[in-house]
Amino acid sequence: MQSLWNAADAAAMVAHYTGRGVSEDLALRVYSSRLLGSDPRLVQHGGGNTSVKTREPDATGTDVPVLRVKGSGWDLGDIEPAGLPALRMEALLALTPVAHMSDAAMVNALRGAMLDASAPNPSVETLLHAWVPAKVIDHTHANAVLAVTDLPDGEARAQELFAADLVICPYVMPGYGLAHQVRAAAAARPEAIGAILLKHGIFTWGADAREAYERMIAMVTRAEAMIDRGARVVVSRPAPARDPLAVLPELRGALSRGADGAVRRMVMNLREGADLLEGLEHPDLSRVWSQNPVTPDHVLRTKPTPLILPPDEADIAGAVARFRADYAAYFARNAPRSADPLTMLDPSPRVVLAPGAGLIGVAARAGEAAITADVAQTNLAVRADAERMGPYEGLPEADIFDVEYWSLEQAKLGKAKPPRLAGHVVAVTGGASGIGAATAKAFAAEGAEVCVLDRDEAGASAVARAVKGHAVACDVTDAASVAAAFAAIVRRLGGLDILVSNAGAAFQGRIGAVDEAVLRESFELNFFAHQRVAKAATAIFLRQGIGGVLLFNASKQALNPGPDFGPYGLPKAALLALMRQYAVDHGKDDVRSNAVNADRIRSGLLTDEMIAERSRARGLSEADYMGGNLLGAEVRAEDVAQAFVTLALAERTTGAILTVDGGTVAAAVR
Repeated sequence: MQSLWNAADAAAMVAHYTGRGVSEDLALRVYSSRLLGSDPRLVQHGGGNTSVKTREPDATGTDVPVLRVKGSGWDLGDIEPAGLPALRMEALLALTPVAHMSDAAMVNALRGAMLDASAPNPSVETLLHAWVPAKVIDHTHANAVLAVTDLPDGEARAQELFAADLVICPYVMPGYGLAHQVRAAAAARPEAIGAILLKHGIFTWGADAREAYERMIAMVTRAEAMIDRGARVVVSRPAPARDPLAVLPELRGALSRGADGAVRRMVMNLREGADLLEGLEHPDLSRVWSQNPVTPDHVLRTKPTPLILPPDEADIAGAVARFRADYAAYFARNAPRSADPLTMLDPSPRVVLAPGAGLIGVAARAGEAAITADVAQTNLAVRADAERMGPYEGLPEADIFDVEYWSLEQAKLGKAKPPRLAGHVVAVTGGASGIGAATAKAFAAEGAEVCVLDRDEAGASAVARAVKGHAVACDVTDAASVAAAFAAIVRRLGGLDILVSNAGAAFQGRIGAVDEAVLRESFELNFFAHQRVAKAATAIFLRQGIGGVLLFNASKQALNPGPDFGPYGLPKAALLALMRQYAVDHGKDDVRSNAVNADRIRSGLLTDEMIAERSRARGLSEADYMGGNLLGAEVRAEDVAQAFVTLALAERTTGAILTVDGGTVAAAVR
C-alpha cells in the first residue's frame, strides 16, 4: 500500500479552509481523513474514525483545548470540517475515573461536552480518541489487518508483525470499555504508535496528520506482505454458470414476502465479474461463510451470515424460509442475555451468495443495497486473504449479536417512517422529457427506485441524475432493445414493481387519405410498443410472485377523436382495450392494469408547433385551445404524473381510466 500524501494538495486544502475561518489543524485533519476514506481497503461506507486535538474558542470567546472527532452520519471519503464536531477536552478527561458507564450515559456525556449542541453526534469511540494523548489519531478496519487477525492464531501473528510498534488488544465491544482498555495499554507503552484491536481494526497516531496517516499505511503494508507469502486457494471444480436473470426475480419475491404474507419490497444489487465469481468457488464455501463478519461493524449491514444458494438450489423460497428460521433461533439463543427487552430485526438475509451467478446485496433502497454489496465484497476479499494463511475465524456469535443488537441501534427502530413507495422499482418509458420526466420525478418523491427508459440516452441520464434514479437505453419499438432494457433493470435492482408505459408520438392525417405507412408506424409506437413493454414487465411480475402494476398513458383521443388526428387516436383506443385485457387476464396474479387519459399537455409530443396546428384545426386561439376545459386551466405534465402515482397506490383498482384533462365532457368515459 502506497502513501497518497501530497504536500501540494495538503497545502491547497489548508489554504482553501483557512480562508473560511477553519484552523490549519482541522484542515489537515480533513485532508488525511479523505485520503483514508478514499481507499475501500482501509475504510468502508461510514466506517472508521479520525480525530485531532487542537484549541478553539468556546461560547465566551476563550480558547480551550478541544477534540475534533468524526461525527455520526459522515463518511471519511468526503468529510467536511462540520463532520468533525468539537468537544471540550476538559470534560472528556474528567470521565476517566469512571470505571463503568452505559451507552446512553456515555452519549449524554459526550453531547454535554460539545461546543456546538447542533453538531452531529460524535463517534462512539470519542473517549478512546480523547484519552490517548497523541495529537492526531486514525482508526480503520483495514482489510489486510483483519485478514491477519481473523485467524485462530491471529493474536500470535499480530504480535509477530506489530508488537514492536503497536499495542495488541483483545476484542472488546466499541464504547466505554474499549476506550479504557486502549487508554491503559497506550499508557503502559508510551513509545507505541498505535493499537491493533483483534478482529476489529487498527489505530495509529502521531504528532500531526501526515505522521498518523503514513504510520497507518506502513502498518497495513506489513500485513499485506504477510498475506502475499501465503498460498492462494486453488479452485479445482468451478460451479456451473448460473443466469442471474433466472435467480433474481424469484429471490426478490421470496425476500419481499414475509412469513406473515405481507409484502415489504426489497431492492437488490448484483455483483459479478470473474474475480468475484472465483471467490465464490472456495472448496469449503459454507464453512468459510458460516463464520461471522470480518469486523463487528459490518454486521449492521450484512447480518452475521449470508444466504448461500447452492448451484442446484431450486427452491429459493424454501432457502429463504430456512434462513429466517435459523436467524430466529440465533435471536432466541442470545436475546435472554440482554438486561433490556430486545426487538428482533427483520430475519431475512441482507447478503446472498449464488455461486455461478454472483454476490447480491439486499436492502430497502438501491443505495443501501449497493453499500451492503460493497461490504460483502470486502468480507469476500478478507476471507480469501485469511484463507491463504489459515482457516478464517470470525468473532464468536455472542460478540456479533451484542453489536447487532446494540442499545444505540435498537433505539433507532421505528423512528423513521419509510416513504409510501420505498423498495418499489418503477420503469418509465419515454422518460427523458415531458410527462415521462415529470412522472419519474413524482415516483422518486414517493421513495421509489426509478428507471428512466428512453432511446435518448443523454436525456434519460439527465433525468435519472436529477431524481437519483437509473438511466436505461431503450427503443420501445425494437424487441431486442426492450428485452435488453428489462434485463438491465433486473440485473441492477433485482426486479420490477411498476411500469409506466408512456412513450408515444402524435401522428396526424385525415383518415380517408392518410398513407397506410403512417398508420402502421403510429400503431407500432402507440400500441404494439405498449404491449411489448407490458409483456416484458408482466413476465418479471410473474417470476417474483408479489404482483405488479401496469400504467398506460392513453389519451382522450381514444374516446373523443379530434379532426385529422385519427392516426394517433386509433391506436390509443386499442391501447385502452389492451389495458383492460391485462386487467382481465392477470388480475388473478395480483397484477393491476390502469390508464391515464390526458389531454393537451405540453411535451415533446404536443409541441408548440403542434399546439398551433391543433388550435387552427378546432378554430380556437392557442390559449383557448390549451385551456379549453371545464376548469379553464391548462393541464400540466406534473398533473398527469400525480395521476400515475395515485393509480400505483390504489391497491383495489384495476381496469380503470383516470381522466386528467381539466374536464372535457365529450371525452368522459361512458
